[in-house]
Amino acid sequence: MELDREVAEIDTQITREIGDINLAYMLLAQKLVKQDRAEAMFRLGISRELADLLANMSLSQIMKLAASTFLLCSFRLHDHPVFSAMGDEKESLMQQAHMSILMAARRINSEKVGEAA
Repeated sequence: MELDREVAEIDTQITREIGDINLAYMLLAQKLVKQDRAEAMFRLGISRELADLLANMSLSQIMKLAASTFLLCSFRLHDHPVFSAMGDEKESLMQQAHMSILMAARRINSEKVGEAA
């Protein structure tokens, strides 16, 4: 019984932490979209439709969505070239440029795949 209670407490803590991350992410995403939609779409890796939706969400809608048990944000560094770009460059500006090119290419490729479907 003690082990079950400890597992339940850990699950509750993780759920609360996911909610905190979700809320912070959603508020930041909305702020970015309201400041500069095109840049936010690039930085967040989201579509125009999602950017429009984010910009128009109320605080209560954001809070309700943030309460999800699923993490709403995700890492976009899914492949080796992107990870290697982070550590190979010694110059910060060059590293940022390299990352931007790789991320833009991924976005263009994903949009082409979406158009073909």
